[in-house]
Amino acid sequence: MKYADGRQVQVDDRVSLGGDTGGVVVCSIEDGVFSEGYTADQWAYLRKGFMVEFPTLGLIHYEVAEEDLRLISRAGS
Repeated sequence: MKYADGRQVQVDDRVSLGGDTGGVVVCSIEDGVFSEGYTADQWAYLRKGFMVEFPTLGLIHYEVAEEDLRLISRAGS
């Protein structure tokens, strides 16, 4: 999966959407990579895409990254 700007989506990326700048990518379903607390058993039925947990917007599943979803930083950056 890629962001609209072409960069690869990675678990633990920090992202923004609109005014919510605290989003974290919590799983990449296609890659089978899940953050602690999120399991393949819970979300594999979605089959593709990734999920982002936002403080104000909640958990959002993306099959394709929307244009307004912006990468702020990579994990550990």
